[in-house]
Amino acid sequence: MRMVDCIDKKVNHEELTHEEIQYIVSGFVSGDIPDYQMSALMMAIVLNDMNEREAADLTLCMALSGDTVDLSDLPGIKVDKHSSGGVGDTTTLVVAPLVAACGGTVAKMSGRGLAFSGGTLDKLESIPGVNVAQTIPHFKDIVRKIGVCVIGQTGNLVPADKKMYALRDVTGTVQSVPLIAASIMSKKLAAGSDAIVLDVKVGSGAFMKTVEDAKRLAELMVKMGKHLKREVVAVVTDMNQPLGLSVGNALEFREAVQLLSGQLPAGDPLLEVCLLLSTHMLLLSKLATTEEEARAMLQHAIANGAGLNKLRAMIHELGGDETYLTLEGMDSLCKVKRLVPIAAQEAGYIVSMQAELIGRAAQVLGAGRATKEDTIDPAVGLIMHKRVGDKVEKGEAFCTLYVNDEANLEDAIATMREAVFIGKKPDSVAPMVYGVIR
Repeated sequence: MRMVDCIDKKVNHEELTHEEIQYIVSGFVSGDIPDYQMSALMMAIVLNDMNEREAADLTLCMALSGDTVDLSDLPGIKVDKHSSGGVGDTTTLVVAPLVAACGGTVAKMSGRGLAFSGGTLDKLESIPGVNVAQTIPHFKDIVRKIGVCVIGQTGNLVPADKKMYALRDVTGTVQSVPLIAASIMSKKLAAGSDAIVLDVKVGSGAFMKTVEDAKRLAELMVKMGKHLKREVVAVVTDMNQPLGLSVGNALEFREAVQLLSGQLPAGDPLLEVCLLLSTHMLLLSKLATTEEEARAMLQHAIANGAGLNKLRAMIHELGGDETYLTLEGMDSLCKVKRLVPIAAQEAGYIVSMQAELIGRAAQVLGAGRATKEDTIDPAVGLIMHKRVGDKVEKGEAFCTLYVNDEANLEDAIATMREAVFIGKKPDSVAPMVYGVIR
């Protein structure tokens, strides 16, 4: 078997066999297949696509390229949730403990933030003492004890994805839907869950910029789940504006605590998306038979404090100080040297937002990273006071920056002014949810 023959097949719109895909992945990971040949193949995939069987085979071979986690000895159906990233996307800190409070088993590996997209691990580490680097046996012990644990990726999981993504990033091949799907699903497969709920973001603060592209990605991953013998549901949600009002690590954690404390009103976008994702996690876990039953269970877990107690228990098991998980305690972690309101320069309505720019404003204040080596300040970031469609008066603050280091303050202010457009009342506002694909 030769790599050049595999490249020629994709150039000529032909299907790759499972054996050929296995040869490609193992050869690339071992170094026998050079970067330039892998780049040529991935460009052929960008141009000529892959069918769902090829994408599923690629996913499986990538998942098996390194270590895998066996969760079969844990009780119940192990359910995971993945978000394709975004701004103010605090869902994992809510849905994981909330589903566990309803009897679910959530064993999840999460990532760190880079550029404008926040990472769950960074948010967890805003609580003093939290250690997200746990061994797999201890990770499983925590899940067995309390039903939920979120840690960082450990060991040599999916080395094929690491190598392929690094190459895609510099060869203009990031945008391929099957390559994106294989990257996401291979990590979920290697992490050992039985069922997966996918939150596919679309809009200015997401990788998928159009609803059509997001739905295509979601549909492909759901179909791939059948090939891979995993139950998969995908929810396509809006990221043209931040999901939550808070952007920043401790600020987002505080909003999660507020939600689990019953402080967010019905209809709040973060609350509604968390309830929707959690509903499908309970349905896949066979803990509810209808969406109405699942939603009632989740609302009860918020009302009686069970969801927040699960989050406290997880923080305790990760070595963190769970006493901070009160509204007062979280306020203390969000204290900064200076609060800077950004006021509207004219009266009108919030017509649109650029979520990516809002994320970048928080990043330059120290809430995110430009490189993996950058240090994060957990307290800084911003809070939005308005959403798209809201009225704003001249001089009224539509946002407040939380600032410790003023070196990039002017940059953050200018970015926020560019990110939020004020004008006449918009004719319509994009929905928060574009569809559920089963």
